[in-house]
Amino acid sequence: MRAIGIVLAGGNSKRMRELSRKRAIAAMPIAGSFRSVDFALSNMSNSHIQSVAVLTQYNSRSLNEHLSSSKWWDFGRKQGGMCVFTPTITAEHSDWYRGTADALYQNLDFLKRSHEPYVVLASGDGIYKLDYNKVLEYHIEKKADITVVCKDMPADVDVTRFGMVKTNADGRITEFEEKPMVNDSTTISCGIYVIRRRQLIELIERCANEDRYDFVQDILVRYKNLKRIYAYKLDTYWSNIASVEAYYQTNMDFLKPEVRSYFFKEYPDIYSKIDDLPPAKYNPGAVVKNSLVSSGCILNGSVENSVLFKKVYIGNNCVIKNSIIMNDVYIGDNTVIENCIVESRDTIRANTTYIGQPDDVKIVIEKNERYTL
Repeated sequence: MRAIGIVLAGGNSKRMRELSRKRAIAAMPIAGSFRSVDFALSNMSNSHIQSVAVLTQYNSRSLNEHLSSSKWWDFGRKQGGMCVFTPTITAEHSDWYRGTADALYQNLDFLKRSHEPYVVLASGDGIYKLDYNKVLEYHIEKKADITVVCKDMPADVDVTRFGMVKTNADGRITEFEEKPMVNDSTTISCGIYVIRRRQLIELIERCANEDRYDFVQDILVRYKNLKRIYAYKLDTYWSNIASVEAYYQTNMDFLKPEVRSYFFKEYPDIYSKIDDLPPAKYNPGAVVKNSLVSSGCILNGSVENSVLFKKVYIGNNCVIKNSIIMNDVYIGDNTVIENCIVESRDTIRANTTYIGQPDDVKIVIEKNERYTL
């Protein structure tokens, strides 16, 4: 592909509440065995993008460890490959990334050293499949300056946490408003952009000279009437996990056969770092219904409509319903957990009960936490 890739994975969201205290949003576990950033990286690899940079910042320890080897996404190459960039403190520059545009500016050398004519920018918190070649073809066909991947959302979905766009009959974006208080459109930006590399360098340098730091507000919104910005409509599954409710619902979506089949059985595949763990073990008395159970789990109780990540232990007579149990959680005997997200490395004491509401998911974090990641 005639493009380089940049994954923006350094942000934080207060909508994630306690879940983002340990890790970056791009490192959030998804569907049992994956992390959020795996989807953007897999799309880059499947689109034959050979050179990718991942920009990390907030709580990046577990994310950097996950990205420690590029071979899992087929980026282990002599030419190109994957780079992980964190804020660089120098004698002249002592700032962390002050926004997405500033993150690109601090890593401008990566853009200038590259030879590909186009850049694919993607957020690290999106769950989707997409061939970026199709977006690039659309971009060239429309003679666009910037192409934004967009999606029409159902009318009952709250879209105020996204960028809202309006387009004309040709697909050109005529209005772009970031996180509006009141929305009068259901078309949102998915946080995926295609732009010519030299033009991106020019726009980023201009932003830096004017002390502007945000790619959406200071480029997309500001230049919507000056640049040819087009919308590429995505008609397949897409979800952004940057809130507790969205994170919970996205994992629950993977319990639907059609979603599992789309991501796990249909080409192209989604790739992730592989741990050497034994298969899940179901002891006598274990009952599992419509759940995802990952490798390394040991089950003795009842699990229904839930997602269990790696190395989860479920004790005797436990009842787990409509819940997400993250990595390396020990749940003692006779425990009831319903409509909850249990944080990783927790030890849930025996004979305890945690019940949330379907529209208000409870986050369970025990103080006797074992290590953090």
